[in-house]
Amino acid sequence: MPGPGPHMLYTLGIGTAIGSLSKGRFTPHHCLVYAVNAFLGPDIGSFSEWLTSTLGIAEGLGSQIMDIIHHPFYYILILGIPLSIFYSWVSKVALQKGLLSASSGENGHSRTFTWIISTGWWEGRAPVNNEAVIVVGFLCICLLLGFTYINRVKPGKVMTQSNQSSKLIGIIAILYCLWCASQIYWRNPRQPAVGEEADLGVIIFMTIYFFLPHGLCIAAMDSTTSSELPL
Repeated sequence: MPGPGPHMLYTLGIGTAIGSLSKGRFTPHHCLVYAVNAFLGPDIGSFSEWLTSTLGIAEGLGSQIMDIIHHPFYYILILGIPLSIFYSWVSKVALQKGLLSASSGENGHSRTFTWIISTGWWEGRAPVNNEAVIVVGFLCICLLLGFTYINRVKPGKVMTQSNQSSKLIGIIAILYCLWCASQIYWRNPRQPAVGEEADLGVIIFMTIYFFLPHGLCIAAMDSTTSSELPL
């Protein structure tokens, strides 16, 4: 495991790259929190052990801190959750005092986030729509049965099954989006597509920022080196 130097170098490097790609939405403030946490996470245990041994005070405690901090479960309770709350509080105070500047589009007020929320239903409590139950239920059943058929019933190679599963998911996602759009934008008067949920915005957002990049990575894989074991 590398020491604090490489940890901070690659976190600041990654943070700078993310900041550039996000056009400033991942700010230098985020980079600093990221880098500090790279030290507090993996290296605070070794630092505590070194400090107590150097000072000659509570050396056993320093060793225990080292073991506890490196435990994946204890780290979440001892440092993960408290640090998240602390970072949130410090950021809020710094913003209020003008020490940090919130770049345009942050804090859930970007046009993209606003549009995602707008595809939900916020005009009082959404009624139970029988059409939505039937359509969404039918699409979900088709998705599950189709996925099961491709990967369990129909024999085939792993890459072939993956491609067919991806096509199935894409088809269901398109039909789902068409249903949501028809209820929100084409129907007059509009009605909730899926209860109060913003399914249309979430599906499109996840497609662009999650499934498409990962799909391109998978498509670029060399199929001759992939395992042919069944799922």
